[in-house]
Amino acid sequence: MHPRYQLGDNHRFIGGREFLLDLLDLGENCGLDVDQLLSRAEKIAIILPVYLYDHSGLVMNTTGFHCPWDSGQIGFIYVTCADVRAEYSVNRVSPQLRNKVAGVLRQEVQTYSDYVSGAVYGYVIEDDGEEVESCWGFIGAYESYCLKEARDSVPRSEALSVF
Repeated sequence: MHPRYQLGDNHRFIGGREFLLDLLDLGENCGLDVDQLLSRAEKIAIILPVYLYDHSGLVMNTTGFHCPWDSGQIGFIYVTCADVRAEYSVNRVSPQLRNKVAGVLRQEVQTYSDYVSGAVYGYVIEDDGEEVESCWGFIGAYESYCLKEARDSVPRSEALSVF
C-alpha cells in the first residue's frame, strides 16, 4: 500500500500483517508477528515482497533498492500452492516448481514496473506517408521486442527506417 498511488489490486488491508492474517485465515489476536506469519504463509503460497523506488519516476522489484529515503516495501505478490497445483496439473509443488513460479511472479512485477514507468511502445509502418500497419502495447525494452516486431512486419524487399 502506498499513500500517494493506487498500485496493484484493490484490497481492504491496511498493512502486510492484515494481508498475512487473511491469507492464513487467522484472527487479529493470533499473537504472531509479521515474520512468523510470513514463515507460515510461505508454506501455503509462493509469496514475494514488492518494493517501490519513487524518485523522478516509479520502479518496482522484488529485491529492494539501496536508497532508504525514496524506496520501501509496498506489498506482496503471491500465488497459493493450491492455484499452482491446479495450473500445472500436479499433486505437489516441488522446490523446482516453486522456483519457476517465483520467477514468473518476479517477471509480473517487472512488467508492471515497466508499465508504471512508461516503458510502453508501439510502431507505425508507412508507405509514401500512408500508414500500412501499426501495433501498440509493447511493454518493456523497446529494442528487444517492439523494434524487432516492427522490422519483422516489413516485407524483406523494403527498407525500414525507424525513428
